[in-house]
Amino acid sequence: MGKGGMSREGGDEENMAAWLVGLNTLKIQPFTLPPLGPYDVRVSMKAVGICGSDVHYLKTLRCAHFVVKEPMVIGHECAGIIEEVGSEVKTLVPGDRVALEPGISCWRCDHCKEGRYNLCPDMKFFATPPVHGSLANQVVHPADLCFKLPDNVSLEEGAMCEPLSVGVHACRRANVGPETNVLVMGAGPIGLVTMLAARAFGAPRIVIVDVDDHRLSVAKDLGADDIMKVSTDMKDIPEEVVLIQKAMATEIDVSFDCAGFNKTMSTALDATRSGGKVCLVGMGHNEMTVPLTPAAAREVDVVGIFRYKNTWPLCLEFLRSGKIDVKPLITHRFGFSQKEVEDAFETSARGGNAIKVMFNL
Repeated sequence: MGKGGMSREGGDEENMAAWLVGLNTLKIQPFTLPPLGPYDVRVSMKAVGICGSDVHYLKTLRCAHFVVKEPMVIGHECAGIIEEVGSEVKTLVPGDRVALEPGISCWRCDHCKEGRYNLCPDMKFFATPPVHGSLANQVVHPADLCFKLPDNVSLEEGAMCEPLSVGVHACRRANVGPETNVLVMGAGPIGLVTMLAARAFGAPRIVIVDVDDHRLSVAKDLGADDIMKVSTDMKDIPEEVVLIQKAMATEIDVSFDCAGFNKTMSTALDATRSGGKVCLVGMGHNEMTVPLTPAAAREVDVVGIFRYKNTWPLCLEFLRSGKIDVKPLITHRFGFSQKEVEDAFETSARGGNAIKVMFNL
């Protein structure tokens, strides 16, 4: 179960965590930790964000093909303070503020050896069944997956490295640069961090579309060059593609589908220029019916992403340098009590004006 779930010696205070114990049921209960290995650190959690996958698990006990079959500690977007280090840890000391990369890969399979460890079939990822997550007072984690925060980067910003990593990885996969004009389908949290990442990678013009006026206004405030409200009706695609291309005012080199629905992917494929790329980031539908043949005839490349790899150092540099500011995305904050945990998840699930809901432990 990753690095959680057994007993920890030492420490008088009982470690508590938010457990998903049933459908729509979270309980703060004791969470015992494993012994500290020589290359591990024990981290006091200070900031933990709620991800869409966390909400899916709460509402349905599943996300994609991952199914919760027994009680599980929730949460994976996190940052904290080092409390204890293993005997072989040389890079971190107690008191260091760190952001945690939540996935522990095997480092033995072909994917890991090739550097694509995000595809490791034996990945142990926070809050992905049966691995426990990080919405807890303390967790034990490998030191090499804990990244020291620059002095001017807050713990909340450190926790935001996880969603930001999705946008950074997507931009790398799509080869975004100073000559890449970008369309983003969806102005939810992942769409917004993808937009911010694309700008940091040098994209000169970014248009973002969504069905929600409030999220579009947030995107505009965060620096989108243009925004456009669209419908959920498939029959509107041809007209909307014309309007999107007009809003871009030049050819669309890369489109990011950060929603993952039939309509958003179809729109992205149709709007992107011949020879361009469409990167599927969101996973709204497990299966989609989309116009691949016309896209193939125009040599539009389709690439997918799964999580991220080697992104934390770049994310932290973007935050340190000010090239990316994630602070406006954190719209709601809660403490770590039973009622606040329940209220926080309901706030995140409700959407509305909530973008990123953050726990301060």
